[in-house]
Amino acid sequence: MKYLAALLIGAVFGLGIVLSGMADPSKVMNFFDLAGTWDPSLAFVMAGALLVTAPGYALLQRRRKKPVFDTRFHIPARGRIDGRLIGGSLLFGIGWGIAGFCPGGSIPALGLGHREAYVFLVAMVAGMLIARRLLDMKVFTLAERPA
Repeated sequence: MKYLAALLIGAVFGLGIVLSGMADPSKVMNFFDLAGTWDPSLAFVMAGALLVTAPGYALLQRRRKKPVFDTRFHIPARGRIDGRLIGGSLLFGIGWGIAGFCPGGSIPALGLGHREAYVFLVAMVAGMLIARRLLDMKVFTLAERPA
C-alpha cells in the first residue's frame, strides 16, 4: 500500500509539473529573464502550491502524531538560517537558472522527451556524489551531515 500511495502521489505531482509548464526549460528560463521575455506564470504556480500545502501541513501535524507510512514526521530540527542552507539554496537556484530544470521538474521532462533532462539528471547525481565524497573527506565541516 505504501508504494501504491507513493506512485499515485508521484503521478499527481508529475502531472502538475507538466500541466504548469515547469517541465519546459524554456518556460522556466523565461521566468528568470526579468529584463527580457519575463513570464510570471510560474510564480502563480508556486504561490498556488504554497496556498494548498501550508494549511495542509499545519492541519496534518495537528491531527496526527505520525504519518500513515512512517514512524515520525521528518521535519528539520533546526529553524535557523545557516551557511549550509544558504549555500544549498544558491546552488539550487543557480542550477535551476542555468539548466531550466529543478530536480522535481526534470523527472516528468524525461517522459516528455527533453534530452536536456538526461544531462541535467546525470550532472545532478554527479554533484550529489561529489558533495557526499567531500563531506566524507571532511573538506567541508558541517554541523549536520545530510542523510
